[in-house]
Amino acid sequence: MAEEENAQEAENTEDETKEQSTPDQSATDKEVGRNARMWAMFCHLAGLGAFIIPGIGNIVATLIIWQLKKEDDPFVDNQGKEALNFQITVTLGAIASSLLIPFCIGVPLLIAVGVGDIVFLLIAAVKANDGQNYRYPLAIRFIK
Repeated sequence: MAEEENAQEAENTEDETKEQSTPDQSATDKEVGRNARMWAMFCHLAGLGAFIIPGIGNIVATLIIWQLKKEDDPFVDNQGKEALNFQITVTLGAIASSLLIPFCIGVPLLIAVGVGDIVFLLIAAVKANDGQNYRYPLAIRFIK
C-alpha cells in the first residue's frame, strides 16, 4: 500500500511539473510583477484623458506615463507603446471623421471612433492587469 501511494505521489509531482513548464505559456501574473501590471493598465487607461483635454489629452497622458515607467519593466514598455500607438491612431481617426462632418458621414464615424476607443481601451486595461500582452486591432504601429 505504501509503495502504491509513493508511486501515485511521484506521478502527481511529474504532472504538476509538466503543467508548470509548458513553453508556450503567455505571460501570467506570476511572471509579470504586480506593480508592472498596474502601470501597464494605467498606460491604457490614460487614453481616457481625451475626455479631460479633447484632442491631445489621450496622447499626452499615455506618453507621460509610458515615459516615466518604461525603464522599470519591459512589460510596461511594451504595453505603453501599444497604448500610445492606439491613441495616436484614434486621434487621426477622429480628425478624419471631423473633416467628414459636412458630408453627413463624419458624425457617425466620430461616434464609432469614440466607442471603439473606449471598448478596446477597457479590454486592453483588463488584459494588462491580468499580465497578458495585448495588441490593439486596427492600430498603426508608429512606435516600435
